[in-house]
Parts: sequence; structure tokens; C-alpha cells
Amino acid sequence: MDRKLLFVDIDGTLVEAGTNEPPKSALEAIKKTQEKGNMVFLCTGRNLDMLKPLLKYGFDGIVGSAGGYVKVRDEVIYDCPMTNEQRDIAIESLHKHGVFCTLEAADGSWGDEDLGDFLEGQSEGNSEIERWRKALKGDLGIKPFKEYDGRPIYKVVIMCTDMAQLDEAKEKLGDQFNFCMQTVAAHGNCVNGELINKKFDKGRGICKVAEYLGVPLENTYGFGDSMNDLEMIQTVGTSVCMANGAEPLKKIADVVCPAVNEDGLARAFEQLGL
Repeated sequence: MDRKLLFVDIDGTLVEAGTNEPPKSALEAIKKTQEKGNMVFLCTGRNLDMLKPLLKYGFDGIVGSAGGYVKVRDEVIYDCPMTNEQRDIAIESLHKHGVFCTLEAADGSWGDEDLGDFLEGQSEGNSEIERWRKALKGDLGIKPFKEYDGRPIYKVVIMCTDMAQLDEAKEKLGDQFNFCMQTVAAHGNCVNGELINKKFDKGRGICKVAEYLGVPLENTYGFGDSMNDLEMIQTVGTSVCMANGAEPLKKIADVVCPAVNEDGLARAFEQLGL
């Protein structure tokens, strides 16, 4: 049997947004496909620190920080933080226009202290907003921005009320970074998304894993729900979008499976013979 590589997004796909508890059905499906010789990777915008609670479930590796940090088992095969100059330009140009920022290193995250108050005024429905709302209320280790100690940063999560607030940052960094903005559901007057280095994305992270393991891309499967899964969906041999996912993603995915809270992942594995 040809080995299959499965790449699974976390928030809104493996777990309900902002949690770290996959449904029992998903864990059973992952174990069964691994017993067949297939490998399952977390493929996420989360940094290593935020996804650590899920590592106990025995994944075969990670494509983390939206592709900026890639591991196969215990081997780091790609590591690409932004430069200090890029980081400083991003922080200055975003804060200048009232954009809320969270900096993500591999092993820590630092957010603007008043982001929690901002999120309280937003509606439900966006998986990224829900993740940050719950992260701030719970304990995913997000520290106050003032405690940031200068370690390398892979990604900046941004939230604001108007896209125009991003204009200066786009002018200065648009040639180097994608501004990946969410389109999942109507969510009041909140614009949210991420600055992701154009040197990497989830799709290219998947290619690195497949090449490292000598597995053809036609034997790769991707499961996601939001627009930061776009490159994953475009890259893998077979793409799956959750029913709770972004409408543009559903239109281009090979399969649309039930929602995360309806055993969607397990049902997709079964449908695809994994």
C-alpha cells in the first residue's frame, strides 16, 4: 500500500475553535489511519507553543506557524522567522493605526493587553476570533505585549475595525508578506487575519514534508476550514473543507465534509477510505 500523508488544520477542523480537545471520533480515525501506515500531521497557523497541548495525541509531525516551522517526527526540516527589521516595521505601522497585534514566536505569544475588550464587542462565528477570545479567557500562554523579549517572530495576528487601518503596513510590507484576512461568516465590525511571510505557506510546508519523506503529492490529503488553509487546499492531492468552513474554500475543495462538531473529520476519513 502506498503511504498517505494527511495534513489537518486545528481550529475549526480538528477541534472546535479555541479548544484543545478533539472529538473521540477524530482521535480514533487518526489512530486507525496511522495503523495502516499513513502519517498524520498538524497543519496550522498556531505556533509550536499553542499546539503543544495536542502533541500528546501522537501526530507524526507539524506544519506550524502557517508553514514557517516544519517538523517530521523530531526533525526540524524548515525554520523561517521574519527579520527583526520586518518585525519592527510591522509593529510600528500597525500600532500607529490602532491595529491590535499578537506576535507569535515558536515558543511564545505576546498580545496587546486591551484586545480582550475589543473582542467582547464582536459577534460569534469566526474561527480565528473565537480562538483568540477563548485563548485570552483561558490559558494558551499569551503574554502581555510589554513582556515581549525580542525572540524571533514567525507571524503577526492582526485585528481591527477597518481594512484601511492596514494600508501603511501593506505599503511597507506588501511585497514581502501576505495579509491573509478571514472571510468566515459575518462578524460585526471586526477585520481579522495574519501577516504571513511570502517565503512560506501551508502548501509549501506540505511540499517540504512530502519531498522529505519521498511521497508524491497525489498521496497527500488536506483538511481545513478557513482562508489560511487556501494554499494547503490548492496543494494536496485531495482537499477537504469542513461544512463550518469558508464558502470560497468549499467551492474549490474536492470534498465538503460535516462540521467539526458533527464528527466531520472521522466521516471524511471514512469516505476517503483512509
